[in-house]
Amino acid sequence: MSGQKPSLKTGGSAQSRFQVDVVTEASSAGPTPPVPGTVDGLRPPDESKGRFRVVGFLDPGALGTASDIGLPPDVFHEPDGTKSDSVSLHSTGTGHTHISDSHSNTYYMRTFGHNTIDAVPNIEFYRQTAAPFGEKRTRPSLSELHDELDKVTKAREPFEDGLANGDEPSAAEEAAALMAKEGKGGMVKFGWVKGVLVRCMLNIWGVMLFIRMSWIVGQAGIGLTIAIILMATLVTTITGLSTSAIATNGFVRGGGAYYLISRSLGPEFGGSIGLIFAFANAVAVAMYVVGFAETVVEMLNDVDALMTDELNDIRIVGTLTVILLLGISVAGMEWEAKAQIVLLVILLGAIANFFIGTFMPSENKKPKGFFGYQTALLVENFGPDFRDEETFFSVFAIFFPAATGILAGANISGDLADPQSAIPKGTLLAILITGLTYVAVAISTGASIVRDATGDHNDTVVDTVNCTDAACTLGYDFSICKEGGCQYGLMNDFQVMSLVSAFSPLISAGIFSATLSSALASLVSAPKVFQALCKDKIYPGLGVFAKGYGKNNEPLRGYVLTFCIGLAFILIAELNVIAPIISNFFLASYALINFSVFHASLANSPGWRPSFKYYNMWVSLAGAILCCVVMFVINWWAALVTLLIVLALYIYVSYKKPDVNWGSSTQALIYNQALTHCLNLTAVEEHVKNFRPQCLVLAGYPNSRPALLQLVNSFTKNVSLMVCGHIRTVSRRPNFKELSQDHARCQRWLTKKRIKAFYAPVFAENMRYGAQLLLQAVGLGRLKPNTLVMGFKNNWSDGDMRDVENYINIIHDAFDLQFGVVILRLPDGLDISHIQGQDIKSPLSLTDQRLLESSQQFKKKQGKGSIDVWWLFDDGGLTLLIPYLLTNRSKWGDCRIRVFIGGKINRIDHDRRAMATLLSKFRIDFSDINVLGDINTKPKNKLSFKELIEPYRLKEDDMEQEAAERLKAQEPWRITDNELELYKAKTNRQIRLNELLKEHSNSAKLIVISMPLARKGTVSSALYMCWLETLSKDLPPLLLVRGNHQSVLTFYS
Repeated sequence: MSGQKPSLKTGGSAQSRFQVDVVTEASSAGPTPPVPGTVDGLRPPDESKGRFRVVGFLDPGALGTASDIGLPPDVFHEPDGTKSDSVSLHSTGTGHTHISDSHSNTYYMRTFGHNTIDAVPNIEFYRQTAAPFGEKRTRPSLSELHDELDKVTKAREPFEDGLANGDEPSAAEEAAALMAKEGKGGMVKFGWVKGVLVRCMLNIWGVMLFIRMSWIVGQAGIGLTIAIILMATLVTTITGLSTSAIATNGFVRGGGAYYLISRSLGPEFGGSIGLIFAFANAVAVAMYVVGFAETVVEMLNDVDALMTDELNDIRIVGTLTVILLLGISVAGMEWEAKAQIVLLVILLGAIANFFIGTFMPSENKKPKGFFGYQTALLVENFGPDFRDEETFFSVFAIFFPAATGILAGANISGDLADPQSAIPKGTLLAILITGLTYVAVAISTGASIVRDATGDHNDTVVDTVNCTDAACTLGYDFSICKEGGCQYGLMNDFQVMSLVSAFSPLISAGIFSATLSSALASLVSAPKVFQALCKDKIYPGLGVFAKGYGKNNEPLRGYVLTFCIGLAFILIAELNVIAPIISNFFLASYALINFSVFHASLANSPGWRPSFKYYNMWVSLAGAILCCVVMFVINWWAALVTLLIVLALYIYVSYKKPDVNWGSSTQALIYNQALTHCLNLTAVEEHVKNFRPQCLVLAGYPNSRPALLQLVNSFTKNVSLMVCGHIRTVSRRPNFKELSQDHARCQRWLTKKRIKAFYAPVFAENMRYGAQLLLQAVGLGRLKPNTLVMGFKNNWSDGDMRDVENYINIIHDAFDLQFGVVILRLPDGLDISHIQGQDIKSPLSLTDQRLLESSQQFKKKQGKGSIDVWWLFDDGGLTLLIPYLLTNRSKWGDCRIRVFIGGKINRIDHDRRAMATLLSKFRIDFSDINVLGDINTKPKNKLSFKELIEPYRLKEDDMEQEAAERLKAQEPWRITDNELELYKAKTNRQIRLNELLKEHSNSAKLIVISMPLARKGTVSSALYMCWLETLSKDLPPLLLVRGNHQSVLTFYS
């Protein structure tokens, strides 16, 4: 390889990543030295004829050692077999700096046979920030590929330093952390069988299977029991399908149901459900442990071995049990998983023990109602026999909690090796297996056990005529049980499965296994869900529980909290009240998971692409409705309590507005609705009754002129559109990063100040050109500004008159485009940007203090006073509409509207009545109408106006005509003598109006007056500016308003 060894400098000025040599056309004919990055010096055909060639790429073969190229001792080079087109220095966080090409892999350059920093698609670019080994992997930015070479001088930087609150840590960052943890001791990750299937089956197979299933068959019969099981399974299956759809729509992290719902529906639903779901799991620990303790205490009571009394023994056994379970959980997920496997083996043994026992009837079991499989029993027990005021729905309510537990696997999603695959397979298979088990148990018990039995060997058949039950055909007469008092059979003996089983102690072990496994699953789920909730900082003060410990990031603080909650409910032992609420909490979670899928599908967001295809949005909606129905079927008051709690938490989170952005389907649906409504509005003709002043406010940076924005916000908030236009005339246009940060900062300021507006910046050569861009381009369909709002140019006489020319021309341009124009003037001015730029500690001047106070005057309540409306010319009603909208606000509610109009002295009463009639038809309240008959009298003081215009007069009579024309062409704002004479009356009117304003409205809270018009091309900018200055000087806050002369008020219904 020919060519000199390039050098890499790390200090001094920033070096370009490219070197470009200009190549003349003739040089292509001569011999060309080999170019680094090509094979044997051959250049690709598409670059061989170019006028530029890129040279000086770093060649690993030519680099030599780190010391050869002058690198610091902590920098080392990663060699590569093929040439790279760009080299960057980057830190790995280990104290060393790597030199590598842009993408750490020259496959990109080889792909197309020539050097390019444009990268081909790679999964690493979609992981947000970090590569699997902790090294940053990002595609080249558009600026790096598109900007001029002399601008590409800095290595690419992340767009933002760190993550905003609520942003997701990337999957690759987690992968890097995972590798670090594995190096310390191996992080435990579960597959779909151990992590999801086993947990779900253990959680679904509860004590209900052993001590309530037989009673349900006795009450509802085999047929309706199967219907109950299928109904419950239908709800859980639909929820399982919805869970699978959400879980396969992207990378799933820890947090289970909370994570799935919050990332789909947003923090409002996710935050409310996350809290009650974690609490429900914590209390469920107490429920399952008490169920276990009750069984143990019954066994102790049978052998007369109680420690104190039954209630306290339950508390003692429950406390010891939950402490043992906490120890297993804190020991780590691996120990917890091993315990679950042991419990599953015991549970499977107990179930098998029952089915084996059904084929082993014995003579001593027949008096207690067990006869083995008999057709007569199957027929008799197929139909229902509801007793003790039980109904189908009450029995269903008792059974349904046995079908819950399908989220046990999803709740530890952060501990699964591949949650996207594990959650669908494990959850749906667990629902299928457990559902079939429940059906098999229902059929087996119904076909082999009678509903009632005495347990007496002497109750054999004597009277074959009166004995008609199935037991009679089997040689026993249990008809005495119809009077009540029998202790055996499906209806009376909750432990009948122990009677049927081949080895009864194994059923007790199964009961222990079912309760302990469910308790253990809940004890693990609650802290995991709560930890994920706390990490998102949705609720203040809970961040302390977000911390994880050890290689598995175990939420030890969450375990302690769950233990305390569980222990409290174990000691209270009043679970009959809390149990229905817990079931409803789980059902509310299921309902929202189903609704999430429906909502995401309805929003039709391109980001909704679950790889699990076996779902349907309408089926999910039906599942959500079913869950809500089941909530009320189980317990109507518990359902109401659940809904109220969810609603209260939802309102709280909505009010707090956590700073998170998860790309929820709520955002997607809002976009869809906004787009649909915008399109629908576009197809409808505008009507005067629906007119709204949609304002384009030229305010610069929003915090520069807060008074202007606050006043406009007062009459546009929740009524109409407001756009904060910012014309930037900087010589150097900022890059995209700076623009985005500026835009975000300004929009945040508006949000923080509760100003409902959009921020719209443009770059332009001057203010007028920028205003033209905004006037023509801002808006969408009917959501388009129709009123231009500006601040008065207070310092116009001290600045460049070309700026005044642009300012006045902006007004002309607005009128040309049929905009209304509103100009706000405050005595102390509007712009406070120079104050905000000062050091906070330095004292402000008296002028700046007044200006700062003045800038906040529209933020506070105005108190009693008046808004004086000087409706001198009919502009369509905008001059009257704005004050009316202001008085509808609480801040201006105590102000009354006073209307001033011009008239003749001999018609004052007539004009007042006519205006009163018009205002009443417009349904606008007013406190007074003043008719000014002396509006056209000569002003008292013209001297100040003459002094004002003197510097801007052309004075063409004092110079030659050619010189005057030339000066007028160069400085078009100059006022000619002819112009002054022509508009003498109009000038006098502005002076006189200022005198009248000072006389009548000097104490008003706000003056709204018709803005004088100047004919374009006839009235010079300086004269028009002098009119506005004269009219509005030395007055309270004043709005100059001129509509576009289209009616904005109507008295027709």
